[in-house]
Amino acid sequence: MTDIRPFRIAVPDDDLADLRDRLARTRWPEAECVDDWSQGIPLDYTRSLAQYWADGYDWRAREAALNRFDQFLTEIDGLDIHFIHQRSPHPDAFPLVITHGWPGSVVEFHKVIEPLTDPTAHGGRAEDAFHVVCPSLPGYGFSGKPSRTGWGVQKIAEAWETLMGRLGYDRYGAQGGDWGAAVTTMIGRNRGHCVGIHTNMPIALPPGDLSNLSAAEQDALNAMAHYQKWDSGYAKQQSTRPQTVGYGLVDSPVGQLAWIVEKFWSWMDCNGNPENVLSRDELLDNVMMYWIPGAGASSARLYWESFHVWGSTERVELPTGVAAFPKEIARSPRSWCETTYNITHWTDMPRGGHFAAFEQPELFVDDVRAFFATVR
Repeated sequence: MTDIRPFRIAVPDDDLADLRDRLARTRWPEAECVDDWSQGIPLDYTRSLAQYWADGYDWRAREAALNRFDQFLTEIDGLDIHFIHQRSPHPDAFPLVITHGWPGSVVEFHKVIEPLTDPTAHGGRAEDAFHVVCPSLPGYGFSGKPSRTGWGVQKIAEAWETLMGRLGYDRYGAQGGDWGAAVTTMIGRNRGHCVGIHTNMPIALPPGDLSNLSAAEQDALNAMAHYQKWDSGYAKQQSTRPQTVGYGLVDSPVGQLAWIVEKFWSWMDCNGNPENVLSRDELLDNVMMYWIPGAGASSARLYWESFHVWGSTERVELPTGVAAFPKEIARSPRSWCETTYNITHWTDMPRGGHFAAFEQPELFVDDVRAFFATVR
């Protein structure tokens, strides 16, 4: 099947009632033994956010806001792929596929889709316009859940090439962070009809010789060491036993909330509080993209399929733009990235972290516009 079917988010009332019931019946652990987040997301904060989710969060209003974007489903290799396809009012707009990662979703892009598609209404020029496509990764959000192995980064990159062709785009660009960076990098290696890629999390390894390091290289190594020691347990679990962790995530809304929001705290440039950057509603919008479809296990399986890709240094020869945000998980300096990418555009950002479009939409939009102006 190659048909494209319209889609709107419409969560059944029974699912929302079940969520509230589960939140009310949460079996809470005791409080952490420290006065910070070093043992994980604190009990008081988690209870407060869960209480708001149950009593203050208006999903129907949030659902309506997300439904302002044109959404569709299409079947690719036996799997339904959900995607936003927002066409620009400007006829010469450039097609762009933007890919999220874990623990993100298409919700990350809700502040950048309109400036990208209609730049003249948001401080830009008509020649900066994009037709924007934001797919949900397989097993994430409202995309189908693979029932067999094989849906790794390479297959997803091939599926996005199929998707863009199915939408009538024979020339396009690709952008992504986190798993979206891995997919976008693979699209760049595959070439196909893609003419340039942009990422806010380039994949690069340190050189063999670690003597005479620059300040940027030492900072990158320090960030890698911190991640490995304190921040990578989720990845080990999801890349080895995703099914095991999935039971708790799919059964407990607070478990799913804590698993996700702790990473937003850790990976955003938020000065110790995720609500310094995102509202509670935005945090919960993203959690809902996992809770409602029960994607705790299916999303984790991408780690089992493809965690090895982060060690690949196969070069991307397509023109590549990089937006380097200071609080990214992996802060690979340009000197490391040059071996993996044909970098034609590099921006060191003044602020921002892992969820670039969500955290710093204006900086993100400006850099995407600037890079793709060179390859249109």
